[in-house]
Amino acid sequence: MQNIATAQFTSFAANMTKPKKSGIMQMNVATNGTAPEDRKSTSDNSRSCMSLDQHYEEKVRPCIDLIDSLRSLGVEEDLALPAIAVIGDQSSGKSSVLEALSGVALPRGNGIVTRCPLILKLKKVKRDQPWAGVLTYKVNNKAYKSTLKTPEEVGQVVADVQVLVAGKGEGISNEMIALEIKSADVPDLTLIDLPGIARVAVGNQPKDIGDQIKRLIRDYISKQETISLVVVPANIDIATTEALKMAKEVDPSGQRTLGVLTKPDLVDKGAEENVVHTVNNLVVTLKKGYMMVKCRGQQDINDNLTLEKAIQKEKAFFKDHPHFRKLMDNQKATIPYLAERLTKELVEHIAKSLPKLEEQIDKKLEQTKRKLKNLGDGVPQDQGQMTNFLIEKITKFNSLLFEVARAEEVVEEGNTRVFTKIRSEFSKWKTQLDKKANKLDEHLRDEVEEFAQTRRGKELPGFVNYKTFEGIVKQHIQDMEEPAVLLLKNVAEIIRCNVNKIATSHFEAFPNLLRVTKVHMEDLREQENKNAEEKLHWQFSMEKTVYSQDCLYSYQLNAVKQRGTSFVLAMNADLKEMAHHVSAYFKLASDRLANQVPLIIQYHLLDQYVGRLHIATMGILGEGHVITRLLQEDSNKSRDREALMGSVERLRKARQLLAKSVLI
Repeated sequence: MQNIATAQFTSFAANMTKPKKSGIMQMNVATNGTAPEDRKSTSDNSRSCMSLDQHYEEKVRPCIDLIDSLRSLGVEEDLALPAIAVIGDQSSGKSSVLEALSGVALPRGNGIVTRCPLILKLKKVKRDQPWAGVLTYKVNNKAYKSTLKTPEEVGQVVADVQVLVAGKGEGISNEMIALEIKSADVPDLTLIDLPGIARVAVGNQPKDIGDQIKRLIRDYISKQETISLVVVPANIDIATTEALKMAKEVDPSGQRTLGVLTKPDLVDKGAEENVVHTVNNLVVTLKKGYMMVKCRGQQDINDNLTLEKAIQKEKAFFKDHPHFRKLMDNQKATIPYLAERLTKELVEHIAKSLPKLEEQIDKKLEQTKRKLKNLGDGVPQDQGQMTNFLIEKITKFNSLLFEVARAEEVVEEGNTRVFTKIRSEFSKWKTQLDKKANKLDEHLRDEVEEFAQTRRGKELPGFVNYKTFEGIVKQHIQDMEEPAVLLLKNVAEIIRCNVNKIATSHFEAFPNLLRVTKVHMEDLREQENKNAEEKLHWQFSMEKTVYSQDCLYSYQLNAVKQRGTSFVLAMNADLKEMAHHVSAYFKLASDRLANQVPLIIQYHLLDQYVGRLHIATMGILGEGHVITRLLQEDSNKSRDREALMGSVERLRKARQLLAKSVLI
């Protein structure tokens, strides 16, 4: 399905790039009364227009309409859609370019004129259909629509709506306004007009107005789905413009950037060739290159020059200009050629994005459903249903905890089970014991000699002094008590973090219930942690009683003697025998501790803790008078649920729209 769509669009894009006389230029020429010598015969021109209209009707319109329909659903709140964003410094001529493309006068003036993003949807209709305009916007999350009857009223209505959306003054808003225009004299094109970049705040503008505008612009042009149309006056150094700098930051190679030079009539004499070099992509290189246009200036507006006549005047300017004429000949100048170029770029961009769009929608829909499921359906109003809801909520929480205790919880890719982390700590404990045993060989000779010199009684060489033996092994075992307590703390922290995470995720919509649950969690955790620590100290106290089954000890002693030690040959008989006995017993004791310490920790911090927490949380259900308070939902979660439900609905409709589209 996606391959078919891509093939259709790629084929169309290839046709658009073939050298030919501009289709949009032909249409404008036909309707704007240019000289006969610039046109084909009437019959040829009629056939060309009919073919072009059919071409647009079959390929361009469905392509752009599909994206506009998705945008109308509000899908851009969930994922990025292919778009052309128009940016420029203040007084760059950005509004004039949009006016020339749309055929309507947009708000003009000093300072920031575009105070919120304006999406301009241009739809070409047949010559016998009347002009129509619709302006849609939101104020306080409530949608409004204004129907426009004539092109002349657009500018004032847009200005008035901007005040409603962005407030009085000269601040800006991120809320988008949509202006849809249907006319026989516009190209099929959708553009997003963004506020002009202000360098310094003036008047009653916020002091950080420049930063606000840049953040807003960057939000749009940083998306890979967006083409940046950068408007720059031809009479200034293009490298110094803030708009082009911003475009370069997010698109260093210029893959998604098209430059448009304005105000060519203001270029100083002698500087024309430098401007031609810029348009020919020889100064600041952009993958998509540059174009040049000449729109209405302030004097033209004062003289009431219509937009239609401005197109004729623009063509005459380029045709008669000794330097810029070749730009028009190469289809790099005039509004009609710009309109055709933008349509081609947008359609190509949609062609590249469309195959991934359905996949993105499915992925986003799945993520949104998961988030909505985690929030739940909300609290029922009936008291009995409310109690059942709480029972289900607490039962599910306890079930999640028991899964953790049994090491059976489901984990997402890239995450680790709780007991896997605990097992790693237990493994480190065993390593510490083994390391202690290895170091025992290194230090045992000095210790045995010291005990023999200070405590040896009447026994002859080769006889083991039991008190000496007992003192040495007790000391080495006692050295492991502090590491055992540290192990307890590490495991306790792992469990605390993960249980908190489960509780917060499961009860996040109900702060009172979460708070009560956490009180039980903390109390019981402290109790079981204390119990575990006491048991550890008991264990090490018991280890002061030197004991082993005879058969086990004899087996281990023989193993030690067969293995030998690095220092045995340097010892006399009694020291050698003492070393063998100490090594054998410590090995038995360390094996006992390697299992017993983790067993104590696991028993109290997992088994006992989770079991007691289950009883405590289920006890909440007996407090019937507080159920309503416990299930008082966080207002933010209610809004989140509503937003997620809206997102799911939008994405479902978007998927249906893609499935039904004739383009797919």
